[in-house]
Formats: sequence, structure tokens, C-alpha cells
Amino acid sequence: MIKSGKLLKINVDDNVAVALEDIKSGESFDMQGNFITIAEDVEKGHKIACRNISQGENIIKYGWPIGHAIADIRAGEYVHTNNIKTNLKGVLNYSYSPSLTKQEAYESTASFMGYVRENGDIGIRNEIWIINTVGCVNKTAERLAQEANSMFAGKTDGVYAFTHPYGCSQLGDDHANTQKILAGLVRHPNAAGVLVLGLGCENNNIKEFKKALGEYSEDRVKFLSTQEVEDEIEAGLELIGQLADYAAPFKRQQCPASKLIVGLKCGGSDAFSGITANPLVGMFSDMLTAQGGISILTEVPEMFGAETILMNRCINEDVFGRTVSLINDFKDYFIKHNQEIYENPSPGNKKGGISTLEEKSLGCTQKAGTGAVVDVLAYGDKVRIPGVNLLNGPGNDMVAATALAASGAHIILFTTGRGTPLGSPVPTVKISSNTELYQRKSSWIDFNAGLLLEGGNSDIVKKDFFSYVLDVASGNAKTKNEINGYREIAIFKHGVTL
Repeated sequence: MIKSGKLLKINVDDNVAVALEDIKSGESFDMQGNFITIAEDVEKGHKIACRNISQGENIIKYGWPIGHAIADIRAGEYVHTNNIKTNLKGVLNYSYSPSLTKQEAYESTASFMGYVRENGDIGIRNEIWIINTVGCVNKTAERLAQEANSMFAGKTDGVYAFTHPYGCSQLGDDHANTQKILAGLVRHPNAAGVLVLGLGCENNNIKEFKKALGEYSEDRVKFLSTQEVEDEIEAGLELIGQLADYAAPFKRQQCPASKLIVGLKCGGSDAFSGITANPLVGMFSDMLTAQGGISILTEVPEMFGAETILMNRCINEDVFGRTVSLINDFKDYFIKHNQEIYENPSPGNKKGGISTLEEKSLGCTQKAGTGAVVDVLAYGDKVRIPGVNLLNGPGNDMVAATALAASGAHIILFTTGRGTPLGSPVPTVKISSNTELYQRKSSWIDFNAGLLLEGGNSDIVKKDFFSYVLDVASGNAKTKNEINGYREIAIFKHGVTL
């Protein structure tokens, strides 16, 4: 990175620089021997041309094109949606050009204190979860969780209900996807015990859901169809009491960091997300996967424009081919619904300085670090292979976070430049891209990556962050979403509703 006063040039080949602070018209900067005079007021995080850029020429940031100029842009002029347009198109053909980086070796003795389940899975919380087969019993589930937390306090880390509006009036793959996500949550090892709560007449009734769930422990998973009992609250609390008795004996024990599964997510991004928070999470991913751990990257539409970077990191041609299908199938999904594939970034992203989807994607994909891509997962699939995994799912924060948890993520690392209180079923670590957000929204944010903009040593910051995440995994620290009680799920709906 090249810094000149209030300007930061990320890559030596870039023809734009990022404003580190608000800049007034007329201010001048020396950028590698070129004096740039700012043509108009520019807000922090937004882009300025480092040199003259001709109409049609690519705008380069992070060393990659983020679109092209739709008018001549002079050095010092503001670069944003008014004079840049995406280069993205529809479905493309790709060729495999492997470019695998040898990862730095990290100390392999890192560990956390986790719960070893009877089947050998590792959990980082000892909770009871109530998972609904259908949205009709949402309020019953919430009432059960509230009363159970009073009745069984101290036996577990808490009882939590995860409500949703689905499980009935769905067909085909849409119905199957709901079952896959719910089954993934039932199997999640952060839940020492699970009450599956149904109504009785829904498509996803308990008998049908058991087929999707597969094998389960009768001690760990209980089922209640509310139409079949006289008092569903009394019956539910009795079952939760049995689950709490089952969960109580589990104690934390030392587990190697290689057993940790971490989901990677960003939301409310700004121009600094790709400079601080996302690269920091990428460093974490490299440290974790080098020790045999697993990281999961999703948000497929926010890979568009940076997908070849991921493709060329695929460990073999089979994984490359499945990554191509992951990208092109999601583009087909947009096209099928008559939507432009580049209908992104969001208004908040644009206000924060992000102009095109390519710019957003080049920042987003940095969360996966530099490690090899070892597997591609369908929506709702459970992660299996140590290393960087790609998971099919949309960019929507709640849907993507739920998909990560259902695939097995113990923790989600969630970077943000504008802030969000969102929480998933698992501890959701919010990492701010800038210090101002960290200070202003201290009730939301867990870690400040803005230190990297303020001269913080990246080696020290990444080690501090790695230690912090292990503390969260060990139960020594609670994330703000846990403290606030913010836990939700959302399921990817894309089919007929009866």
C-alpha cells in the first residue's frame, strides 16, 4: 500500500486512491512523484483518480478492474457511480490456471476449550435449541424458550428458539432446502440437546422431517407434535427438562484449533472493508487452515468479478469445475428472474464509497485469505474437508449466516463498515472496518480492524484477533449478539408457495 497524506493507493497498479479522511477541493498530494490536486470535496472512503483516465479505460483498484470509465476522468477528480460502470456480463466460460500460494506455517499448538459430543463432534456452546418444523408454532417455541430458561437456569448455556415462516406450502427443491437447513441446525454440536417442534399437519411434519434428518441420538433430540398433546407447553417443558439433564454433564476440554469451523461473512460494507476487516479475516483464515481448520466463504453474488481469483486457487480441476458451476448457476438464477447480475452494491455500500459489484467482490473475497479452495458445498451441505470451502448461498446477511451455521460453522466472523446488530444461531463476531464505527456502536462491534488504518502492526493485530476468536470458542468471551440476545435464522426461499 502507498500512503500520501489523506490518500491511500492499495496496489501499485491502481489508477485510483482512497480518501482516508474527508478531503476538500484544492488540497494537493504527492502520489509517487505525481502531484494531485483534488477537484471537488470527497468524503472519507471514496475514490480519487491518481492520473488521467480515458473514457472506456478500466478503473483499477486492488490491482484489478472494478469497472470502466464512462467519461474522461482527470487526475484528482472524484470517481464513483457518476463516471464508472461495471464490466460484468452474463454466464462466462473459464479456464483453469492454478495459482496456489504456499501458506506460511503457523504454530500448531493453538487450542480452545470445547465440548466433545458423544459422536465425536466438537461444540463451543452447551445450549438447548428449539427447531420448528413449521412457522405455525413459532410463538409456542418462543414461549417454551422463555419459560425453560427460568426453569432450567444453570444446567446449560441457555435455551434458544429459532423461528421461521416455512415448513408448509412448499414444493420440490424449495421444500427440500428448508429441510436441509433445519436438519443442519438440529445436528449442530453447539446444541447439546434439541427439541424439534412441529404442528402435525404440515408438509414438513415430524415423520417426514426425520427422513431428512437421518440418524440421531434419542437422548439428544426430542420431538413434539403439538396437535397430538393436550398441553403443548407442559409437554414441551418436560422434554426440554430431559434435554437439560442430558446436557448438564458435558464439560469443556482442550481441543486443537484444527477442530474449529469458521464461517466468513460481510455486511454493511464500506470502502475500508476491503482494506482492513476483510484482509484481517483473511489472515485469520490462513492461520486456521494452516493448522488443519476449516473456513467457509459464501455470498456467491459477491464473488462476481473476483471469481477467477478463487477459481485459480482451486486445489484441482474437479473443484475448479464445481466453482465454475457455482458461479454460472447463480448467474442463471438472476437471469431466470429477469434481473441484472450486477444489481449490487446496496445503497449503504455506495454511500460508503463502493461503486460497482466488482469493487465489492474484490473486497469481499479477501475474507478467504490466500489458501487453496478445497471443496464446493451445495446450499445446506455439511462441511467435510479442512481448508477453504465455498458454500452456495446468496449475499443476504441473515440467509447467508444461517447457511453457514447449518453447514457446521461454530463461529461466524462478520465484517462491517456501516454496522449491524444481526446475530445468527452461533456466536457472530462483528469486526468493524473503521474505528469510528467501533466507538459509536460499541454495543454491536466485537473487534476493531480500523487499527490497521492507524498504524497498527498487522502481525500483532492478526495474532490478537486469532487469540480473541479462540477465547470466544472457549467461552471466555461472549460476542455482542450473544450478550444482546440477538439470534435469528432465515431460509433461502425460491420456489412456489401453495
